Amino acid sequence: MADRILNIGFIGNGKGTNRYHAPFSLALPDKFRVRTIQARHIDHSVWPAIPGVRYTTDRDELLADPAIDIVEISTPHHTHYELTKAALEAGKHVVCDKAFVETAAQAQELFDLAASKGVTVQCYQNRRFDSDLVTAQQVMASGKLGQVFEVVTHYDYWREEYLRYAQEGRYDRLSGICYGHACHSVDQLISWFGIPDRWQVETRQLFGPGHPETCYDFDLYYDELGIKATAASTYHMAIQRPSFELYGTRGTFVKVDKDQQERDLKHFYLPAGHADFGLDTPDQWGTLRWYDDEGTMHQERVETVRSSYCGFYEALYETVAHGAEQLVKPEETIAQLRILEQATAELR
Repeated sequence: MADRILNIGFIGNGKGTNRYHAPFSLALPDKFRVRTIQARHIDHSVWPAIPGVRYTTDRDELLADPAIDIVEISTPHHTHYELTKAALEAGKHVVCDKAFVETAAQAQELFDLAASKGVTVQCYQNRRFDSDLVTAQQVMASGKLGQVFEVVTHYDYWREEYLRYAQEGRYDRLSGICYGHACHSVDQLISWFGIPDRWQVETRQLFGPGHPETCYDFDLYYDELGIKATAASTYHMAIQRPSFELYGTRGTFVKVDKDQQERDLKHFYLPAGHADFGLDTPDQWGTLRWYDDEGTMHQERVETVRSSYCGFYEALYETVAHGAEQLVKPEETIAQLRILEQATAELR
């Protein structure tokens, strides 16, 4: 497959495919082509048809197409396991949206199946390429903070529609904030520091038992590194907490604003053809305060590192076309799911 364009077939034609997946594969036309999109119903009233793409309601037709190299699953969470398994059994490389599946046991079964078929399967963890995360990583690597001992990340929103759902709806493990958003932030920390040595989890159902959870607070401990990494989020936050906070023996870094790629995607402002896609403005840069060896305090605004979800597809191409190790490793996904399972084990 070396150095040829890879064909993608999508299962699902909603927001996930059209907002978070396809724009970034389409931005790499020398590496990928979207060949087919399958959905139960084909309707272009919300998401316009992508030129040159075949649309079908026949999933078996997509899976049987020998020209398709990669199948991407972008459907509701409860369908991920069965659809990923079907695509692997058809001998396709697979990328499945997050949350990957419900349990670590299901994930292990799929990884074993992929190995037996000589293909790969991984979770679509595009937020490893969030600019706020990449900037925080670069600040830590600079050494200005000294020994970093605590990292905190928040993924807060004020979401009226979810608050109504949480107040009126019934608990569903795969539809709550843990499997909806903690899967982002926990993976970011695992991709940064590795699989934690231990963890503590707190999840809250603010509207009482039987209702969806709306808050989580996970502490991941890295004993050899001397770091506690916390992922905490809620949909009740009218004033959002900082996206990233880094605390070290010589200083602190705080970045309030999240990555801006989602902002642009929601306005149909896509990466292809827009040089300023996802860029922070200077007022959105983070603040770094640190002390040098003489005890002199320095404070600076840190320009946000430019990043793009295309990075996931660049890595995917290297894996499928050239046999490189996949970006999102099986053991990382399994560790994340173990944390999510524990966090929701007592919820009803």
